Amino acid sequence: MHNKDAGTPSFVLAVPSTGEGGLGAGRSSHFGRCDCFTVVEVEDGEIGSVRVLVNPPHSEQGCLAPVDLLATNGVTALLVAGIGGRPLARCRTAGIEVFFDRGLDKVGEAVDAFRSGAVSPIQAEWTCKE
Repeated sequence: MHNKDAGTPSFVLAVPSTGEGGLGAGRSSHFGRCDCFTVVEVEDGEIGSVRVLVNPPHSEQGCLAPVDLLATNGVTALLVAGIGGRPLARCRTAGIEVFFDRGLDKVGEAVDAFRSGAVSPIQAEWTCKE
């Protein structure tokens, strides 16, 4: 379980999203194929600013390009319902902590679960096979 103790640094959390993104949007079931990422600043357990980053189209980099997008936009945590091994490794190299939850349908629900510590860090064996 993710536990955000007092004194823990703030997070910039990204959630793969459908449609135009935002807290009311649906969650995308897979990191690399989402329409966009809803990016939420979480400070002292509270939601700060919310913005949306459009996911770049797949190129020769495949699912690695979205990791670079998130890293250059200051994302420090990612909550996914699915991700491949290569992008997971790139996230870790970029300093982005990846958390896993498959059961939540809406971005806002996922953000609340993250804030309350109800999600777990992803394990390599939980990744999608590429």
